[in-house]
Amino acid sequence: MKYLLPALRVELLKVRKSKVVWITTGAFTLAPLIAGFFMFVLRYPAFAERSGLLGAQAQIVGEASWPAYLNLLAQMIAVGGILIFGFVSSWLFGREYADGTIKDLLALPYPRAVMVAAKFIAAGLTCLLISLYIITLGLLLGWFVGLPQGSLDVFLQGLGVLLLVTVLVILLSTPVAFIACYSRGYLAPLGFVIIVLVFAQIIAAAGFGAYFPWAIPALYSGIVASSMALDWLGLMLIFITSIIGVGSTLAWWLMADQH
Repeated sequence: MKYLLPALRVELLKVRKSKVVWITTGAFTLAPLIAGFFMFVLRYPAFAERSGLLGAQAQIVGEASWPAYLNLLAQMIAVGGILIFGFVSSWLFGREYADGTIKDLLALPYPRAVMVAAKFIAAGLTCLLISLYIITLGLLLGWFVGLPQGSLDVFLQGLGVLLLVTVLVILLSTPVAFIACYSRGYLAPLGFVIIVLVFAQIIAAAGFGAYFPWAIPALYSGIVASSMALDWLGLMLIFITSIIGVGSTLAWWLMADQH
């Protein structure tokens, strides 16, 4: 703790002063705005058509209710979170190479494992705060639209799914850190994130999404008609993927030749 807290404070200061993270958060704001718009159109289709928000021939399938809305938010976090949280991890680890500050970090009298842990904790906290912001904004928009079928049980169940999906996606962002360190930059980890998103869609469509870690949060959130229950196999796959990401990143910092 003697070294971890100062290192974590520095990483969180980098996040707070970074325009990249704030711009990324702003881009993710589109998720609850789009979800709220869909619910508004479903709730008041005649008004949306008269005001020009929806064309006469346009149709949006679904129902305007709190369960459906919370389910939609969970799906957006499950899919969009892989991209957004992966971007945060790639920035926190890749920026040191892109900005040429990696040599300054390695010259500090701090254990390298502490610096890696501080970066992972900062990435996790940042992603969690972004998700809480998205959930809070989504709840406010749902209240503004006046969605029906709201009850304590519905909110507790929906928020539980949202938080669990958030944690799962955060765990799946750890391999991105290793790709950022190995490639010494941003582009390769972002390409990795896009590739796993594409493969998640393809593998889930083929019926094998339960065996591909990056497809599990989306399936659990109900992105398909028959939502998958989160079993021990899915949790184990995600946990192993996260451990591999953390372990490989730590090994890279400890043993790789740093120039």
